[in-house]
Amino acid sequence: MDKVVSSSAEAVADIPDGATLAVGGFGLCGIPSVLIAELQSKGVRDLECISNNCGVDDWGLGLLLAGGQIRRMVSSYVGENKEFARQYLSGELEVELTPQGTLAEKLRAGGAGIAGFWTRTGVGTQIADGGLPWRYDDAGNIAVASPAKETRTFAVASRQADGTTVTEDHEFVLEEAIATDFALVRAWKGDRHGNLVFRTTSRNFNPLCAMAGRVTIAEVEELVEPGDLDPDAIHLPGIYVQRVVPLTTEQAADKRIEKRTVTSTTDSTKAGA
Repeated sequence: MDKVVSSSAEAVADIPDGATLAVGGFGLCGIPSVLIAELQSKGVRDLECISNNCGVDDWGLGLLLAGGQIRRMVSSYVGENKEFARQYLSGELEVELTPQGTLAEKLRAGGAGIAGFWTRTGVGTQIADGGLPWRYDDAGNIAVASPAKETRTFAVASRQADGTTVTEDHEFVLEEAIATDFALVRAWKGDRHGNLVFRTTSRNFNPLCAMAGRVTIAEVEELVEPGDLDPDAIHLPGIYVQRVVPLTTEQAADKRIEKRTVTSTTDSTKAGA
């Protein structure tokens, strides 16, 4: 089945106000910037976005945030966006902070049809006990706080340095899976059937977000024909992808660096001396 659509506008045309979106990328690496920009132009609002982070003030999901188009974020790391902090602290944005590994597994579980899972991450903290501020009011008071989560004790076997095995009881917290209305991802290569290959760091969250979306839209830097990709090199099979948007050369090259770190020639010379 050929899943290629004619434009990014056609790809996101049916995303309505109030939709839930899983959005791939890690920092500014591998974010679906073309699809995000199309949503900004479309003016869709009241979105709940699940993404590892929220871009920066002028790129990625930060564009939707600046336009007041995001109602709620479920994220792991949000420290690079001043507008994000302003909206959260002023009560304009609801935020559910989630441990990074837990967020990844919640997305994967959603795509695999698993309702939830038990993890030790967050036990003994507000992640499990509840009380994390999800939303403030305009006076700085907590308007919505996270609820307590179910916990349970499991016997866990661990191998000791001397080779023996010891079984101990450990507390675990129940985390529910995430499935979203739509997912937006960016792939390095992809074919017309939706089989995708991701490059280096962009593989961290893009495949998981793609799995979690009921309708997954992939923007692809290089479109190839079915059969051109080595089956063993495919990171995400096309069964998880419903629409493919091939990017132009200019769109594929338009990328940002979250934090540029450079070393002067003088410093390099001193370091090598």
